[in-house]
Amino acid sequence: MERFVVLVTTPNRRVSEKISKGLVHGKLAACVNIVPGLRSRYRWKGKVETAREELLLIKTNRTKLSQLTQWVQKNHPYAVCEVVALPITKGSKPYMDWIDSSLR
Repeated sequence: MERFVVLVTTPNRRVSEKISKGLVHGKLAACVNIVPGLRSRYRWKGKVETAREELLLIKTNRTKLSQLTQWVQKNHPYAVCEVVALPITKGSKPYMDWIDSSLR
C-alpha cells in the first residue's frame, strides 16, 4: 500500500480546524498536523503576493487520496488551493500499518 504526506495551506486556524477535523472524522486522513506561522509568497493574477498561512501535513494512503483531494477542494475557501501529495518512500512499519488501519 502506498502512503502519502499531503501538503495543504490554509488562511487561518478556523479553516485548518475545519479541514483537519473533516478529513480525520471522514477517515480520509489518518493524521493531520497543523503548522502555524507560515509566510507564503506566490504569484496570483499577475502580481506577487505575500500572506500568512498555516500548513497542514496530512497522512493518507493511495485508496483515499482522490477522495481527500476532492474533499479539500470542496471545503477550502481558496479559488485554487494547494493539494500536493508526496509519496512516503520509507517509514517505520508500525506507523505505516497504523495509517492503513486508521483509514479502514
